[in-house]
Amino acid sequence: MRLIFLADLHGNLPATLAMEKTIARLSPDDVWFLGDAVGKGPQSRETCDWVRSHCHHCIGGNWDYGIGNKEYPADVYYWNQLGEERMQWLSQLPRELELTLGSFRFRLFHGRPVTPLLKVNSPSAELEDTFHSENGSFHGVIFADSHRPFIRTLSSGYIINTGSVGNSMGVPRAHAFMLDWAGHEADPFLFTILSVPYDNELAAELARRDPDLPFQGAYIQEILTGVYSR
Repeated sequence: MRLIFLADLHGNLPATLAMEKTIARLSPDDVWFLGDAVGKGPQSRETCDWVRSHCHHCIGGNWDYGIGNKEYPADVYYWNQLGEERMQWLSQLPRELELTLGSFRFRLFHGRPVTPLLKVNSPSAELEDTFHSENGSFHGVIFADSHRPFIRTLSSGYIINTGSVGNSMGVPRAHAFMLDWAGHEADPFLFTILSVPYDNELAAELARRDPDLPFQGAYIQEILTGVYSR
């Protein structure tokens, strides 16, 4: 069994298409989307449609709910681009899912609004809290939101961040997480961070061509340098 988990496409179509090519080469059994298909970049309509056609399990993120529910008037640019049907789909995405592999339970969510923003250097106690919910306790957590991929081991188990496909911080490549498992209790899990190069300059140029894009300069700076700019 090969599973790919990805998130935070954020309207960056060149990064998304580069990830699509990598996924095709890897031939996973399933692709899970962990939130934030839209916002930030100029092609949110296209990245939203990509998620809907390529991902078999989908979770909502803070940008999906904010735009889908029209929570912030400043996001009218995205409302006009997406249209009502896409925004309704975004607003109705579940906040979390779970995955059981043998006796191992993984909890899956985006991050916000289920939890505060969690980072690779967040205190262990904050990360440990995510292993417990109203649905019980878990052996592993897979999430997104902070746009930096990582794998940490804690007393409760593994906590894994997918990184971001379209708006990576740190290393400005498209990132996702892959899990391989042969299907038997005695078989190991293989955890892999996918780090995919893409045409960052093309993505920046697409943003430059759209003067109405909110926070255009910050978005361009982020995809070219990996430095948070808002």
